[in-house]
Amino acid sequence: MDKNKVQITAQKAAGATAVTFGSVMRIILKVLVTIILIGITTGLLFTCIFAYYVKTNLTDDLDISLDDMSLNLASTIYYTDENGEYQELSSVYGKENRIWVDYENIPKYMTYAAVAIEDKRFYNHKGVDWYRTLGAFTNMFVKMKDDFGGSTITQQLIKNLTKEDDITVQRKILEIFRALEFERHYNDKDKIMEWYLNVIYLGQSCNGVSTASQTYFGKNVWELDLAECASIIAITNNPSKYDPFISSENNRERRELILFEMYDQGYITHSEYTEALAEKPVFKRSEEEEPTMVIDSYYVETVIHDVTRDLAEEKGIDEDTAIRLLQNGGLQVYSCIDMKIQNIMDNVYKDPQNFPNITNLKGEPIQSAAVLLDPYNGEIKALVGGVGEKTANLILNRATDSPRPPGSSIKPIATYGPAVDQGLITPSTLVNDSANIRLSGTNWYPKNADSANDGIITIQRALTRSINTVSAQLLDKLTPAVSYRYLTECLGVTSLVESDCDYAPLSLGQPYYGITVREMAQAYDAFVNDGVFTYARTYTHVTDSEGNMVLDNSPKTIVAFKANTAWTMCHMLNQVALYGCSNECNIGNMTIAGKTGSSTNYQDRWFVGFTPYYVCAVWTGYDTPYRMNVYGNPATRVWQKIMQPVHEGLELKTFPTPTLGGPTNIFGDLKESPSPSPSEDASEKPTNSGTETEVPSPTPSAPAPSQPVGTDEPLAGIMDFIQGIRIA
Repeated sequence: MDKNKVQITAQKAAGATAVTFGSVMRIILKVLVTIILIGITTGLLFTCIFAYYVKTNLTDDLDISLDDMSLNLASTIYYTDENGEYQELSSVYGKENRIWVDYENIPKYMTYAAVAIEDKRFYNHKGVDWYRTLGAFTNMFVKMKDDFGGSTITQQLIKNLTKEDDITVQRKILEIFRALEFERHYNDKDKIMEWYLNVIYLGQSCNGVSTASQTYFGKNVWELDLAECASIIAITNNPSKYDPFISSENNRERRELILFEMYDQGYITHSEYTEALAEKPVFKRSEEEEPTMVIDSYYVETVIHDVTRDLAEEKGIDEDTAIRLLQNGGLQVYSCIDMKIQNIMDNVYKDPQNFPNITNLKGEPIQSAAVLLDPYNGEIKALVGGVGEKTANLILNRATDSPRPPGSSIKPIATYGPAVDQGLITPSTLVNDSANIRLSGTNWYPKNADSANDGIITIQRALTRSINTVSAQLLDKLTPAVSYRYLTECLGVTSLVESDCDYAPLSLGQPYYGITVREMAQAYDAFVNDGVFTYARTYTHVTDSEGNMVLDNSPKTIVAFKANTAWTMCHMLNQVALYGCSNECNIGNMTIAGKTGSSTNYQDRWFVGFTPYYVCAVWTGYDTPYRMNVYGNPATRVWQKIMQPVHEGLELKTFPTPTLGGPTNIFGDLKESPSPSPSEDASEKPTNSGTETEVPSPTPSAPAPSQPVGTDEPLAGIMDFIQGIRIA
């Protein structure tokens, strides 16, 4: 009986335990279900909140198009080589140096290397690699790292295009949605890869594989082999670490990893892998070499200035905006430079032996500038803005930015040329070179540099001797207003100011600021081209990256003189070059013409000369004006050193023969005094009896100075030399 009771008690206890366990299990199940429901509810709530967040905060940013992206593309300046082919002269870029290269010109190894190391599932995912993304978020939430990682090539492209690289959850989520939308819209892996390889930063101011291949290997991107492609892609992970110019060893290790991944993923064969692994890529410069800054030539900087100015005018924008457009718009600029002529000019200017070795009181050496152009189309073939090697960008360009008094080189374009054009004079017209002449429009009257007068002479002799009094008399007959109009409206001179419409500035070449070398060269081109003036230009046209015309810089011309006027001036200036310049401008078997010029006290020396082929203007002087104590005219000698090799091998040509009328009598009924024929004795002699030096411009009512400022007395010259000039 007791045994039965025990069994009954045990059964009751077991039943109670079972009931209790069942109750507990039911409670646990209820709790689990509740937790799951709470989780689901929370998840749904989170999803709704996130969806609302995406809709209200991110939707406007999800629509991304390559057409809307502002991709900074460097512009390229081209020149035409001797075979008529366009060659690259220089690149113009702002913060990003990038040259676009189409996908078909990118080596397959470059593409495979990028995929193998950056995004191995690139060809399979739809913009987001969810495996890598999950790992990235695990790092963020579990390991508490702020390095999200996991970006696909598509995501990296978007980040490069939008410039959004802040490390936030919002930015990462936005990047994911953008990538999904981006690939849904394009669905073209090759297009995405093309953009990616053109925008990635690769160190050394290189954006895109095209500029990187030129920088690191000195070749076009399509010429790179497997190892070289891997070397460039190695830089993308960390340019400051894997740049081969910074550490070739780090670049090698990364390159070898990329090559292995390419082999492991089946992009290259084993033989390709081992061959590339054994190769030692030859970089353009070694690690030990300091990176060198690209120094633009004076010509390139002039092209940039001209294109910027014309873009601003054409598009109605300011010049700051125009230069940014040039730097980042991928424009194609076609320059007028002739590299053969430019190299000749550069060789002259880089050799200090071609210039006097003297300095001014500040210790500055003699400087110089030259512009050579084709007078028939205005194309500037060569330009130099200073003596010696150019060592910095945007320094003073003396050919375009530094107006200087042209002295007597202004006379052909300001007095003699206009007077011939107005029918006032011919080469045989007689004029009285006398100290007793009084001008009708002013009380001022100049003296010749040697204080001597030749009496009654021909206009030809007056120009050859550069007689100051005759130029003043011509201006008096023309009036300053007519002369000023010829210079500013017909001959493209823009450096003059209103106060220069006066006697000394126009007849003796002493304007308030001066005239630039470029303006002097272009003003003379009307003489060679039958009286048709053509504005000087450094480029012919500009296109965008698609080849569409942006700027058409066709020749702009003005009929400045009658054709016979131009021919007459060529005839007269030919005599000046032959008999007024000694042998300093003789270039051998070629017809030449031109005019020297000297400012007050020989502070500036000029020669503007031309042939039937080219016009070339040369200025010499100090940056801080000071007397140059040299024999002869250094500008003429520089002109000769440039023009002689330029004309080697060219066919001999002569200027058209003018119709020379008889002498006019605008100066009255004069009879020529006996005088010696022009000879080499009439050439400039700056240390004693030269006739080039002019006087500053006084007011019209001012009395004539008793002695011209430019008069050269031997003793004064010696004292200046002893007291102020030292041999460099």
